[in-house]
Amino acid sequence: MLSDEQASRVVVVGLGRFGSSLALELTARGTEVLGIDSNPKIVQQHAHELTHAVVADTTDPEVMRQLGVGQFQRAVVGIGTDLEASILTTALLVDFEIPHIWAKAVSRQHGRILERVGAHHVVLPEHEMGERVAHLVTGRMLDFIEFEDDYAMVKTRAPEEAVGMPLDQSRLRSKYGVTVVGVKRQGEGFTYATAETVINRGDVLILAGRTSEVERVADLT
Repeated sequence: MLSDEQASRVVVVGLGRFGSSLALELTARGTEVLGIDSNPKIVQQHAHELTHAVVADTTDPEVMRQLGVGQFQRAVVGIGTDLEASILTTALLVDFEIPHIWAKAVSRQHGRILERVGAHHVVLPEHEMGERVAHLVTGRMLDFIEFEDDYAMVKTRAPEEAVGMPLDQSRLRSKYGVTVVGVKRQGEGFTYATAETVINRGDVLILAGRTSEVERVADLT
């Protein structure tokens, strides 16, 4: 079990747009961040914003060991442009037996390689953001988040066929395979949905289910 001190420490390797944005957000949330990059100019830019920021060759085991990287429980590899450095750095963190490693990938093929060398979580920020924005641009959804295994949660307007009846009578689940997680009435906050919750026209719903199924319900609005 992680101590509070261990859980609040993260090493971020690669301080490009993705890595620096993540590192700064973590710092703002009170997390101790060790930022590492091979570019002195980039490290200098963030030297006064992160807990620690150092210049280092992240593919060198001895250098990383001297920095105490192996003592961290959580690590993020934000290297994107140098695929070799990304893969070698991720493999090195795996060798250090860091239990929670997130790695940025620039393509699905890159992501598969990172998974094979041992990354626990692979992030495709450009792909995922592009897909999310595409769903929002169509106007069908107010928000869209896709998880692993083709599962998604969306925020969308209530379909007309569900208006005026409790959820257990609306057949949204039996007909479309989606679960209504929450409901927001106009002028009110979100509340958890129950089988007795009556859907009103103009309500905003949080739906969960397979991506194709929640998309299908959003198309009804």
